[in-house]
Amino acid sequence: MTQHNTQQPPDNRLTQLKEWLQHTTPSMGIALETLEPASSDASFRRYFRVKAHDRTLIVMDAPPAQENCEPFLHVTALLRDVGLNVPTILAQNLQNGFLLLSDLGPQTYYQAIQTGLADDILQARYKEALSALATMQTAQTSGLPFYDKPRMLTELSLFPEWYVERHCNATLTRQEKDDLNKLFQALVNDNVRAEKVLVHRDFHSPNLMLCTEPRFGANPGIIDYQDAVAGPITYDIASLVMDARTSWEEPQQLDWAIRYWEEARKLGLPVDKDFADFHRAYEWMGLQRNLRILGVFARLSLRDGKHHYLDHIPRVMAYVRQVADRYGEFKPLLRLLDRLEGKTRVMGLSL
Repeated sequence: MTQHNTQQPPDNRLTQLKEWLQHTTPSMGIALETLEPASSDASFRRYFRVKAHDRTLIVMDAPPAQENCEPFLHVTALLRDVGLNVPTILAQNLQNGFLLLSDLGPQTYYQAIQTGLADDILQARYKEALSALATMQTAQTSGLPFYDKPRMLTELSLFPEWYVERHCNATLTRQEKDDLNKLFQALVNDNVRAEKVLVHRDFHSPNLMLCTEPRFGANPGIIDYQDAVAGPITYDIASLVMDARTSWEEPQQLDWAIRYWEEARKLGLPVDKDFADFHRAYEWMGLQRNLRILGVFARLSLRDGKHHYLDHIPRVMAYVRQVADRYGEFKPLLRLLDRLEGKTRVMGLSL
């Protein structure tokens, strides 16, 4: 009878990481036996939590062949310069892609929301997040890549390639291709006109740490900002109120957007003077972002085997439809979505 080897392959990077911690940080009192997974993300990065004397620390493992730690170090400095709560870098080994960071707490906003937050606490935490967002947009953008038109269009191409054609197994007609191209141009031309600030790219509940104790610093702790760019001021508020991981009804979206807009105006940030204009602008930015996310989540499932991202697609699609339903320019998109979902529209009604 054939014996099947069920042993997991050795984790060479974890062995390297432990050796680095053991030899480079003896004074910190790191207890290697307490090292445990903290989280992973859509990239090749992964994170561990480890005990050290009377506190916990975070270890980032970013394989150099796929990830670059330099942007994380750079953006950390930019955000710290404006007083935001970001991890302190306690030790680094850039050659091997290891960073030792301070711990901002065990729970993200997303995790706290999933376990249940009273509305008064939720509103207080998001008020702090909105204030942090506006403060973040006062930061310098030196050394950041530009979120420009070619990059926006490249990202939007993920929607037809990965969501429509591969996830939905559909073939676009020539008319649908033309319609999408026109829609993409309209979105990008509008969004690229917005004033440029530091854009986190994923300023939403999974990347905001709930700092419930003084040792974790001011709320919120901000993480996962290594992909920051110099881009439209509308981007991150769209990320927050149209959160790909958490569904927010329109009245809540609007309330938080108004609060952010008022805070941004106080800080002299370049937002529209009329909130109605700002609302339209960030919704269009949100539509662009969410079309890209549909493609990204489909790709993470199909290419990388990370199928749990598919769980979020209905929520992201609801945000897409929310905006597309409001503006006549996006009727061709609605027709395409209806076809993909097996619906037909007759005299404005969905059957």
